Amino acid sequence: MKLLSALALIAPVRAGLRFPCSTLTVQRLDPVVQPGIAPSAHLHHIVGGNSFNATMTGDVGARSSCTTCQMSEDFSNYWVAHLFFKHPTNGSYHRVPVLPVQPLLGGSNGAEGGLTVYYTQFDLSRDNLAQQPIKAFPPGFRMTVGSPTASSRSHIGLSYQCLTGGNRGALLDNFPNQPCSGGIFTTHHFPPCWDGKNLDSADHQSHMYNTVNTDYFNNAPACPSSHPVRVPQVTFEITWDTTKFNSLWTSGAPNPFVWSFEGSGYGTHADYMFGWKDDALQRAMDKSECFYDGCGSIQKQPMTTANQCKIENTIDEEIDGWLDELPGMSMPA
Repeated sequence: MKLLSALALIAPVRAGLRFPCSTLTVQRLDPVVQPGIAPSAHLHHIVGGNSFNATMTGDVGARSSCTTCQMSEDFSNYWVAHLFFKHPTNGSYHRVPVLPVQPLLGGSNGAEGGLTVYYTQFDLSRDNLAQQPIKAFPPGFRMTVGSPTASSRSHIGLSYQCLTGGNRGALLDNFPNQPCSGGIFTTHHFPPCWDGKNLDSADHQSHMYNTVNTDYFNNAPACPSSHPVRVPQVTFEITWDTTKFNSLWTSGAPNPFVWSFEGSGYGTHADYMFGWKDDALQRAMDKSECFYDGCGSIQKQPMTTANQCKIENTIDEEIDGWLDELPGMSMPA
């Protein structure tokens, strides 16, 4: 599907926020799955508020002074495992750079790397706010989607697309099996139903419930009684610039890309930690005219300002250039 064609299909609909966040840091920290542990097991690509660290509890947004996101009241953090190219001859690894998701809208030109975030309301076809209001996440809320240990398709809403020019191509549940001239596009949809009680759960997923049954943006069926609270459906989109490695991918050879934990493509996963300021997200979700970056009183910042938000790298290790092994991982015997 052409990028502009895809936007034309959903642009007339008022259904949520869409905005870019530049890269905040790339390092081995994971305050949801491995809180307090530095370094964490594998490398992550992280965007959002500058209070990000190994231990994050309570209202994390209140402790941030800047954010890499276009929405200046959003101090949430969003992160995914990082993608690597594994050399088919010598087995060395090289980190794959990230490109801003195109097209950029609403003055968001200038984003650096990062990812695009969506907060969709009930669905993308009609205004159901009066029938089922959306409740914003409370301070301290966090969740994950996917699992690095997955060896088969086990989560709806996690997908890959092979970019060729302006075409995103078909949705895939694993890595593309051929070089992509425009890079690899990944999407992570989070569940839209919450139990209304727990800010987290032991597996970081059981407090949520997924009623969506396809990998596309689509109508979200009603929430079950066990998880009755409709929350915004959070989605990340990322463009991995795999093009510089295409010449090293021999025709007919297996996919040479791996996640930072070396697992299967089915193991793609993402983490979310809520950090919007005060009631900003609730105000946005209460407005039926809220779509893309135009959403009532929600404040935006130029991406040139967002790009200045950085944190120190607290994990002293090499992550750039050709590596003999993945950060935190030992080469197999």
